[in-house]
Amino acid sequence: MAECDWDTVTVLRKKGPSSAQAKSKQAVAAAQRRGEEVETTKKWAAGQNKQHTVTKNTAKLDRETEELHHQRVTLEVAKVIQIGRQDKGMTQKDLATKINEKPQVIADYESGKAIPNNQIIGKIERVLGLKLRGKEIGQPLEPKTKKK
Repeated sequence: MAECDWDTVTVLRKKGPSSAQAKSKQAVAAAQRRGEEVETTKKWAAGQNKQHTVTKNTAKLDRETEELHHQRVTLEVAKVIQIGRQDKGMTQKDLATKINEKPQVIADYESGKAIPNNQIIGKIERVLGLKLRGKEIGQPLEPKTKKK
């Protein structure tokens, strides 16, 4: 008990100004008069909706985005997939199951919305037995001969 200092005094004070009061012009001016350090920073576009402003480069950016787009499956390939699937009597779901993909993938390829993926196109070629790449699109796929 000898370590306890019974002569220490605890002073309870009122709370300081709230953050809104501390930021007011009056509080800043009073702090400056007292010689305290006051840090002021200007926020960019503070209190305004400046995130949707039109800049000078908007037209340039629009022109660029039109030129830089992903290639899609051609309509010729889309039609060959659709006709080949129907000739085999398969639904989109059946074809998707055979190539281990979702039915939406087949729907995208048949509508021409899909971005070509050589792995998926190769799987569809093998199941349908039709060429989907190169110059001979729609031609029967030659069976590969086994090497000895």
